[in-house]
Formats: sequence, structure tokens, C-alpha cells
Amino acid sequence: MLTLLLYVLIVGLVAAVLFLLASAVFGRAEELGPLPEGTTATVLPAEGVSGADVRALRFQQVVRGYKASEVDWALARLAARIDELQHQLAEAQAARWQTPVTPESK
Repeated sequence: MLTLLLYVLIVGLVAAVLFLLASAVFGRAEELGPLPEGTTATVLPAEGVSGADVRALRFQQVVRGYKASEVDWALARLAARIDELQHQLAEAQAARWQTPVTPESK
């Protein structure tokens, strides 16, 4: 029983050393350096979001992917801007096709 426990401890120690060695050699394979704690690279202008702004978006990576709150925030902003542009387009089209009401047409 003591031999089995010793084998398990040695295997665990070897695995931990190999993991630390691989982490030091290969790193996390990120293209960008990690962001300081509590900061974000997610930036959109307050008004006039353009395609270039969307293409420049970067989300902080966390253990299981991107930070969901940042992605949700960016998508909500983009959705609001799209809704605004669609509303403006509908108003412009309505104004373009609207004919003035004259007394003869009543």
C-alpha cells in the first residue's frame, strides 16, 4: 500500500514539473500580451459607430474564451446603432415618397 502511494505521489510530481516546464517554454500562445487586471481593450465611440470600429474590436480573453459581458455590451451597442440607422433610412424613404397634400387631392 505504501508503494502504491509513493508511485502516485511521484507520478503527480513528475506531471506537475512537466506542466510547469511546458508552460514556461510555450506560454499561452496568445498573439497579444495579456491586459492589466480590470482593464479592457473593448472600445467603441459614443456615436457614429463605423465598420472600421467594429473590425478594430478586441475582447479580453478569459479562461473559457472571451469575456461574455464585453461581447454582450458590444453587440448591444451595435444592435442599437443598426436599429437607429434602419429607422433613419425608413424616415428618409418615407419623406422621399411622400407627396405634399394639396386641396385638389382631398
